[in-house]
Amino acid sequence: MTIPGNYLSEATSSMDPVVTGWTPQLNCTISKGSGGRVGDGVLAVKSKAAGEMQARLLGSVLVTAGTLYYAFADASGGTVPERIGIRWLNNAGTVLGTTWSLTTMAASTTWHRISVAGTAPTGTTRAQVILSSTPAAANVYSYYENVYFGLPIRSFGNLFPFSVESTEVDASGWAAEVNATISRQVPAQGWPVDWYYAGGHTLAMTVTAGGNAAVAAVDRPTVTPGVEYLAYAYLQPPVLSAQAWLELRFYDANNNQIQATRAYLAPVSTGMHRQLLTATAPAAAVTCGVAAGLDGASAGQVLRLETIVVKTAPAIMAGTVIPYTNGSFEQDTGGWTVPTGVATLARSTPWGAAAYYGSYSLAVSSATATSSTIRSPKFGVPNAPGLNWRAQIVAKAGAGSWSTVAVKVRWYDGLGGDLGASTGTVYSLPAGGWYQLVTDAVAPDGTVQAAVEVVAVASATSSVMYVDAVALWQVLPQTAVEAVDADGYIQLTLRELPVGQLITVTRVAADGSRTLVRGTDGLIEQDTIASDAVVIEDHEVPLDSPVSYYIQLYSAPGTLASTRTSTVVALTLADASEAWLKDPGNPQRNLRVLVARAPDWQRPVEQASYVVRGRRNKVILSGHRQGLEGDLAIWTRSDEERQALHLLLDSGNVLLWQAAPGMGVDDMYVSVAQITEARISPLAQEQWRAWTLPLVEADMPVTVGIGGARGRTWQDVLTEFATWQDVLTTYATWEDVLLDRRR
Repeated sequence: MTIPGNYLSEATSSMDPVVTGWTPQLNCTISKGSGGRVGDGVLAVKSKAAGEMQARLLGSVLVTAGTLYYAFADASGGTVPERIGIRWLNNAGTVLGTTWSLTTMAASTTWHRISVAGTAPTGTTRAQVILSSTPAAANVYSYYENVYFGLPIRSFGNLFPFSVESTEVDASGWAAEVNATISRQVPAQGWPVDWYYAGGHTLAMTVTAGGNAAVAAVDRPTVTPGVEYLAYAYLQPPVLSAQAWLELRFYDANNNQIQATRAYLAPVSTGMHRQLLTATAPAAAVTCGVAAGLDGASAGQVLRLETIVVKTAPAIMAGTVIPYTNGSFEQDTGGWTVPTGVATLARSTPWGAAAYYGSYSLAVSSATATSSTIRSPKFGVPNAPGLNWRAQIVAKAGAGSWSTVAVKVRWYDGLGGDLGASTGTVYSLPAGGWYQLVTDAVAPDGTVQAAVEVVAVASATSSVMYVDAVALWQVLPQTAVEAVDADGYIQLTLRELPVGQLITVTRVAADGSRTLVRGTDGLIEQDTIASDAVVIEDHEVPLDSPVSYYIQLYSAPGTLASTRTSTVVALTLADASEAWLKDPGNPQRNLRVLVARAPDWQRPVEQASYVVRGRRNKVILSGHRQGLEGDLAIWTRSDEERQALHLLLDSGNVLLWQAAPGMGVDDMYVSVAQITEARISPLAQEQWRAWTLPLVEADMPVTVGIGGARGRTWQDVLTEFATWQDVLTTYATWEDVLLDRRR
């Protein structure tokens, strides 16, 4: 699998099918081993004698001086620990220095990550990755695979810079707060092979003396009052009984702490656990910070942290009015109450034992076989009266048994007056997995607030039910389409998708023919669903032709779970003398142009002719006749159009040419050969240009995905760059900012 943003080739990174991208640097031989996770191949480095051995990248990678770069690899070796380095070179190939990681704390045959980050020094033009270990004898092996070199891989939306999110450079983004010292350590920590946000270095808080201990991030990113923020970090407790915690703090304009929300980890082991917590920034909040620590710790104990993130809290379901903290139960019971019945509420424990969304859920315990009502806090429901609302919980039967579970919505007026509950929907709750329970209700007149209410009937003593992923949202069409004529595409909106399942999206023409729709990774065919709400822009839809969309959802590859069909929609082109030229992978470059003359088509064919003595007619051997070829003549009417056409043509990509129906040509994918741009008059100020575009018919590009930000937001730009001048220095165009395509 290709690591996004990797400057190394797939073969060099994965060690498959060969390891020719690597070479011995010091005291070793290399070969291709087996037992890797990306593929079977690994880089096997064997020592020639006692002492340090190094293998390095055979070639080198172009870099820019003054830019921060990141490298990691997965390593394995039961004899000696490893480290990784970045070697900096100038134009002449002279080594300017090497930035080394710390050495892994212990040798391990289990695959573990080693990583390093450093800024390319002045004069650097190229870089190499170096893999190193120091055996005490000859014929000792270290193994490597899954190697990355490129820009730092950050968590999208993180308010913290890379220096705080990760300690790959140093620990300067952190300060000891209470009874602790700070350092960096590299435990032999394994991570999933495709989890690229965690590296080798961890922040290590060492307790100075018995008692409470804490560290805090130095950076204070800006926040917006009233916005809910999500903080998380991987915590590695020193012992199973450790009271390890993560805290999200808010500060006012004078840097005074005005709010702190803490979540305690309930670990299941002394490995890494991702602890999440959320809090809403209070009215006076200007900045935020995070802290972590141990309560009642012993001297010398170490708490390790990895991948520290603060970001705007995501919605559990698109459009939900219930905040993350009240619907996910990551730090507590979310303010839920028990108006009637004997049930008690608690956050589930331990970490990961009962969770559908995040790592914890709401544990509902009933000591007797009776009915209990549990209720969420009240939440504002804008313009609610007369609208249909949908409530959702995801529930699982734990101990004992539950005969029925009813989900309702309770309505309130602006003063908190109770307007009653909806009829609700009653479900049975069998033992086993998690079940999504939903109900719909129309809000009565006067509704300003609402709460989700669950009436659960235990059918055995000491019964436990887990509730998670609670949401309440206004019901909107699950599938909606809209024609955006001005920009030449149809927008398909899909809601309430099952995250984690697979999806296929096809366009259905009036004649019943079906064509796969293009997404970020190519044509959308059994792609994994990453969000419950997805907006797809179909830029290849035929013009002035009614189409609909057919959506197939799969619970597993090849196992169809459900289908959807959109309404019929048509994309129009107002001026029949115009045509669209589109880049399927870069729709931001699409351009509507004025057609001067359609091509006179040719269809070449490869032929060989033979003269047979004594025969009048030649013998002709023919290949298949090829696709259409011809010159399209168009005009651009302004300097902006002219520059936009150059941008569209610069890549040399296969384009889609679309003319209005009735013009005698079908939609066609084309390659454009050498172009001619001519002035239409001798007047220098004349902006019109006459273009000749030699077209060659091409096949539809099936593997090309639509380029985009892929999760990056303006917050990421603000976090990564201190000034707009830094942005201008790093990117040549705004399109490069969108695609994170640096100079």
